[in-house]
Amino acid sequence: MPRATPLTPDQRRASLVEATVPLLFEHGRAVTTRQIAGAAGVAEGTIFRAFASKDELVEAAVRAALEPERYEADLRAIDLDAPLRERLEALVTAMQQRFSRVFLLMDRLGMVSPDKEHRREFRKRWDARLEPLVRDVLGADAARLRIEPERALHVIRLLTFAGSHPGIADGRTLSPREIVDVLLDGLLDPTRERED
Repeated sequence: MPRATPLTPDQRRASLVEATVPLLFEHGRAVTTRQIAGAAGVAEGTIFRAFASKDELVEAAVRAALEPERYEADLRAIDLDAPLRERLEALVTAMQQRFSRVFLLMDRLGMVSPDKEHRREFRKRWDARLEPLVRDVLGADAARLRIEPERALHVIRLLTFAGSHPGIADGRTLSPREIVDVLLDGLLDPTRERED
């Protein structure tokens, strides 16, 4: 039986990072090199040939876990021909999944927020690739809004963030439908008379 082709150093590092990410969500920084090696299917010594320390590997895994590739794919999957309400629910669902993943990781790592470098990198990617995808969700319906599309997207993101954060929402997070209903319909029920 022929031996498998050995991984390049970059491939080995990527493989170890990939194996570490799910362990961070389970164990946070308390993850051990033994657990990482087991998940990656390598000997513990392999980790230290690829990374100078466990901390260096963990930091690389944190950066990878915060990357928005999944979020970008979810945004690209939104059916732009669907009615506005459906598009917004899909958008809020994608945002909630992104926020929930970040909230969970930060909780496991004891972080208050992602570091400045990550926020700067995410901002660059947001400006270049993600914001246009989110703006496309509004499509031609943007002309029907009472506020500018950029402001509307800001409001959507803020309400989704607050409604998805267990601490801010007092453990009663909002569903995508509830968020979109408030955004599109407000809080008043038009079928009820005003009580004087």
